[in-house]
Amino acid sequence: MDFTDLDADPTQLPVLRPGDPAYDAEVAGFQTGFSQRPDLVVAASGADEVVAAVRHATARNLPVRVQTTGHGLPGDVVGGLLVTTSRMDRVEVDAEARSARVQAGTRWRQVVAAAAPHGLAPLNGSAPSVGVVGYTLGGGLGILARQFGYAADHVRSLDVVTGDGVARHVTPGDELYFGLLGGGHGLGVVTGMEIGLVPVRTLYGGALAFDGRQVDPAAVLRAYEAWTRTVPSTLTSSFAAVPYPDLPALPPHLRGRYVVSVRVAYTGDDGDRLVAPLREAGPVLSDSLRVMPYADSHTIHSDPDFPHAYHGDSAVLRELDVTAAAEVLARTGPDAGGPMCVVQINHLGGALAAPAPNAVPWREGRFLVRLLSVGERERARAVLDPAFAALAPHTLGRSANFAFGAGDRTRGLHDAETTKRLAVLRSVYDPASLLRS
Repeated sequence: MDFTDLDADPTQLPVLRPGDPAYDAEVAGFQTGFSQRPDLVVAASGADEVVAAVRHATARNLPVRVQTTGHGLPGDVVGGLLVTTSRMDRVEVDAEARSARVQAGTRWRQVVAAAAPHGLAPLNGSAPSVGVVGYTLGGGLGILARQFGYAADHVRSLDVVTGDGVARHVTPGDELYFGLLGGGHGLGVVTGMEIGLVPVRTLYGGALAFDGRQVDPAAVLRAYEAWTRTVPSTLTSSFAAVPYPDLPALPPHLRGRYVVSVRVAYTGDDGDRLVAPLREAGPVLSDSLRVMPYADSHTIHSDPDFPHAYHGDSAVLRELDVTAAAEVLARTGPDAGGPMCVVQINHLGGALAAPAPNAVPWREGRFLVRLLSVGERERARAVLDPAFAALAPHTLGRSANFAFGAGDRTRGLHDAETTKRLAVLRSVYDPASLLRS
C-alpha cells in the first residue's frame, strides 16, 4: 500500500488524520489517563501496510509509535505517526509443536481460547484483554511464571519491521532477537510472533482475601513473605492491597472495603495443603481457591476490563524488607488521604531466575512491587515516589511492563551492559531514532 498520497478520502481506513470521523476511536486506548494525538494514524491490517507506514515515516522523519490495546501508554503523545495493529489478530495453534503463531494485534483471551481444546496454555498475564506482543516484548510476567519463566523466554521467532523499513524474520541467536525481547520496545514494529505453549489443562488457583480494617495488612504481608520461602516453583503467587471505593458497580462484599489478598496459581494436586498456613492469618473475607480449567484463570485476579486512568511504577527487589513494605502499605492505604492506590507484590524466583537469550533484566530479583494509582498524575506521583524511596535499599531496577507515567521511563530498566547492547542495536536498526516506546 502506498501512503505517499495522503489527500485521498480521509474517511477511508487505513489512513486517518485529526478531525477525521474515525480518528478519536482509533487512537483511544485502555489507558485513559494519557492521550495520543498523532498527526497521522495508519490502521494496519497486515505486515505490508506496516512496512509502508514505517517507510513513509522514515522518508519524512516522523516519530513512529505503535498501539494495540493502549494498556501501557507511558505518557501523553502529540505528533508523529501511530500504527494501530488491533485488526491484525489471527491466531494459529500447532498442537503437535506446542506453539501458536499470533499477529501483532492478538489479545491473550484469543490465545487461551485457541489453545485450551488441545490441553495447552500460553504464558499469559492476569488480564485477558492485554495484547500478546506488547506484553511479551516487555518480558511478560505471567500466571505460571515461577514454573515456566517469562513469556519472552518461550518466543520461537518474531516478524518485525525495523526502523529502516525492512521486514525481518528473527530467531534465537540473532542479536536483534535478544534486544526485542525485554529490551523495552523501540527496535521495530513486531507484526507477528511464534510463541511456545505449555501442557496445562487445569490449575489450582484463586484468591484468599481479608478485610484490611479487621486484619493488619502488614501482618498478612509478613505471613505471606514467610510462606513464599516454603512453596515449590510450581506455585506462583502475589500479594495485593486494594482500597475499593463505595460504588454500586462493585460487588456488595467489596464496596468501600480495604481488601488484602493473596492470589495463587499452582499446577500441583495438593493446593489446599500448601495454602493452609495463609488461612491462619485472620478471618477470611472471601476464598475463591479451587481447581479450575485454565480458560478460567483470568478469575484469579479479576482485573478490571473497562478503560480507566492510572499511573504506576515498579521495583524489582533483591529481598522484601517487610518493615519497608509495611511503610508502603501505610502510605498507600485508605487512611493515607491520597488517591486510590493498588499495591501488588509478585513472588519471583523459580524459572524466572534461569538465564535466557534475551534482554529481560533483574532475574536475580526475589519480588516485584507494583504500585498503581488511579486519577491525576501529580497526585499519584506524590504518593508513589516516597513509597518507592522506602524500597530503594533493596531495589535492583524496574520492569518495562509496569512503568506508567514515570518521569524517566528508561531509568533502571536494564543493567549497564544490556543498556549498551541495546544502544548499539538501535543505532543499527533505527539510525534516525524514529521508533518510540
